[in-house]
This record gives sequence, C-alpha cells and structure tokens, in this order.
Amino acid sequence: MDVGVPDLPAGGSVDAGTTERMAVLMSVRTIEIPEHIAYEASLGLWERAPLLSARTVLTRSQGIGLIVATVLYVTALVAAWRPMVIVTLLVVSVVFLIATAFKFHVSLSGARYDLADRIDPAEIEALTDDELPTYTVLVPVFREANIVHQLVTNLGALDYPAHKLEILILVEEEDDETRAAIEASPTPDNFTVVVVPKGHPQTKPRACNVGLAIATGEYLVIYDAEDAPDPLQLKKVVVAFRNASEDTVVMQASLNYFNVRENLLTRMFTLEYSYWFDYMLTGLDVSSLPIPLGGTSNHFRTEALRTLGGWDPFNVTEDADLGIRASAQGYQVGIVDSVTMEEANTSIPNFVRQRSRWIKGYMQTTLVHARSPLRLIRRIGPKRFIGFLLLIAGTPLTFLGVLPLVLLTVFTWALPTEIVEPLFPTPVLVLVLLNFLVGSSLIVYLNMLGPWKRGDFSLIWWALLNPLYWVLHSVASYKALGQLIVRPHYWEKTEHGLTTHETPDPAVTATITINR
Repeated sequence: MDVGVPDLPAGGSVDAGTTERMAVLMSVRTIEIPEHIAYEASLGLWERAPLLSARTVLTRSQGIGLIVATVLYVTALVAAWRPMVIVTLLVVSVVFLIATAFKFHVSLSGARYDLADRIDPAEIEALTDDELPTYTVLVPVFREANIVHQLVTNLGALDYPAHKLEILILVEEEDDETRAAIEASPTPDNFTVVVVPKGHPQTKPRACNVGLAIATGEYLVIYDAEDAPDPLQLKKVVVAFRNASEDTVVMQASLNYFNVRENLLTRMFTLEYSYWFDYMLTGLDVSSLPIPLGGTSNHFRTEALRTLGGWDPFNVTEDADLGIRASAQGYQVGIVDSVTMEEANTSIPNFVRQRSRWIKGYMQTTLVHARSPLRLIRRIGPKRFIGFLLLIAGTPLTFLGVLPLVLLTVFTWALPTEIVEPLFPTPVLVLVLLNFLVGSSLIVYLNMLGPWKRGDFSLIWWALLNPLYWVLHSVASYKALGQLIVRPHYWEKTEHGLTTHETPDPAVTATITINR
C-alpha cells in the first residue's frame, strides 16, 4: 500500500527522512487524511482481491446454491413436515455436539502446553532505547468522549521511549464530541489525532486502514478506547518477535476484564475470556490450526500487515478474518505473556449488540473463505480447513442451534408424554437432548478451567449458569443473521464507560500474567 510513507530499515533504525516525517506527525495535534488514502482504506482490498472481501456477501455461485438448498428444504418441509422437523433437530443437535466437542478437544490439547512467549524480566531490563524499534499504536474511537481521560492515562503509562512511540487516535470526522474531549485533555507530544474522513463502510477496520497507511513504526498494535494494557507490553512483544521465526507476523496478548464481579454478565464474560486465552488459543497453536485474532492487543510487523492487505473494512470481525488470511498465506501467530484489561459488558442490550456483530462477522468470514474451498484446502491443508469450518463456521451454527434445543427441552418437560410422543419418537428425542446435554456440559467444564488455573476459585461455580449465557448468544445470533441479510456491513457499536468499577492502575496491570 504505497501512501508515501518511508519504509523503516530492519532493526528499527531511523534515517533522517523518516525522523523528519515522524517529527511532522508528532508535532501536529490533528491531521487530515488525503482522499486517496480514504479511498484505499475503503476499497483497496476489494479492488486487489475481491474474493477476499466481504463487500459482496454472496458470490453468484453461493447465491444460487443457497436458493436451491432453500427451495429443496421448504419443499420437503411442506411435503413431510414431521420427518423434516425431526431430521432438522437431529442435525442441529449433532452439529452442536461436534462443534462443542471440537472446542473441548482443542482446549484440552492447549492445557498440556505453555506456549505463551514468556519474557525473562532480565531481557526487558537489558533493552536500551537505542535498540528499540519504532512502534505505532492505533486507537480507533467513536463516540468515546466519556472515557478519553482514561484512554490518555492508560496509553501514557506505556513504558516505551516517547521518540520511538507514535500514538494515532483515529477519530471519525463526524465525532466532534470525542475530538473535543481529546483536545481538552493534556496529552504527550507523541499523541496525534487522525481525522478519518466520512465514507462507507463506517467501521473500525476502515479507520485502522487509515492509520496503517500513515503508520511509521516497524511494529504496530491495536488498542480499544477502554483498554488498560500492561505498561511493559510493547517491550515484551519486541523481545518475543526477536525470539520468534520470521514467519511469525503477529503477537496476540491476552485480554481480561477489570470489572469481573460487577454483575452476573461480567462474571460470564470473564469465564469465557479466561478459557479462550488460557486454553483455546494455545490449543489452536499446538494443533497447528488457524488462530482468529482478538480485536485488540494484536501486535504486527507493520510491513507484513501491509503485505496481507490490511483489514477488510466490510468485515465486522476483521480480526478473525485477518487471522484466517494470514494462515492461508503461511504466516504464524504468536502468543505473548502480557495482559490487557478491558471493560466487560454490564448491560444485556449492549451485550446483544456486541455479540450480534461478532457472530455476523464470523458468518461473513465463513462466506468469504468458503468461496474457493479447494483453493483454501490446497493452501492450508485438509486438517486446518476442517478446523476453520468447526471454529469459524461452527460458532454461529452452534449459537443458532441453542434456542431450538432449549425450546425442545422445555417443550418436553412441560407437556405430557402422550402429546410429545406422537410428534417426536422417544429414541429421537433422547438422542437430541443427550447431544445438547453433553455439549452444554463440555462448555460448562471448559469455563470452569480458567478460574481454576488462575486461582480464582470463587468464580468457578458461576460456570454452571453458562447455558443461560448461551441463550443470550443465541438471541444475538438470530439478530446477526437478520443483519447479514439486510445490513451486512453495519457496525453495531459497543458502548463503553458503563461500568461503576474503576479502571485498574497501569502499575497493577503490569503485575498480571497468563497463568498457564
């Protein structure tokens, strides 16, 4: 992506021209973006590789296949509704069990290994400012005026030489309130407000593409507005990259929440993230399966990210999509032993908005990378392709199946046998409900593992309520499916700053490690 930004030599040394460019960026409080960069941020990937872009929801062949399948299914349902309902429930329950069993197997594989790139404190202390590479921090914000002060505090606590740290706050052109809040806050000289021009789609990945176009750092990291990263995280990643192979192009830090005990929902969030980062990611790594990135605290080799084409602005889980795309091109993802604390959702409506976007993004990612399945299999192999299907496609399918299975369970318990039996033969009913019970039990067990490993034993028993948490996911999945049809590129914003708990002091965040 040629935007006129000078490349940095290997090792992070900076020549006079690059120093001048950085000085200009850092001396200007707010910069406007040229039209060609805004255009590239929106349409660059689609123009270069349309099959890798979610701008087109369904290709012609996918659309024809979907229409044919729908017509056949509806015809069969009309002709023989009872057998078709029975077959549908059987298929739904089997898919649910297989997808959850896959996560269980992968997570237990990860439990046997310590794959986080642990950094010896002595290695951090030995780093000198002169040898550190330049680093760009991208922070896309939209309607975040209420947490700007905390954002500035958290990023200002990063332990990295200011003259090698470029912090770009990516603010949408229409978001005057957030811009005013930033301008009213005392910020270090290396903070720059980048005004993201109006355009379609208005999404986080489009804003990040704008930041990538002007980034001068050898490394680049994404943080969300509410993030409180470990102050040593950048230095840890530098060491981790030096110890990693050249084909490792991104390091994923762990995420967790500072308002764990605020309510039931925040507890469920914490259980989910603890299992995901402590077990699932390491399991995917040791199993050599594609790793979907988190939306924050992923650290890139900047030039490799540009080679990959940046983010797909039309995909609302651009992180997962980029992880699959990196895997398809033979790149590796590393896991670094550093934690970024975030704010867990405290509100159910806010949660449904967030999860519907995530699930819709997984649907988009599935459709994009399934356009040329044989090509993808040739690139990543059958094993990794199956892993992609079970994780990326299996996740929304699993959530879509929860509500029908819950309703069937309630229906079976609430109605007399003489009503249920004619509709659903007992052997079929037992098999369907058994699949649902076993799959749900596996997920409950996985959610217990995180707090057990972290020593937070009082949190373990809350995992028994995970089926209720999954009902919320199922509601979100149907909303996601509807939006995929009518508003595929709409970015459902998650509101931040709703917690009554204080953001942790950066010094406290620095003491947290991934306990594996």
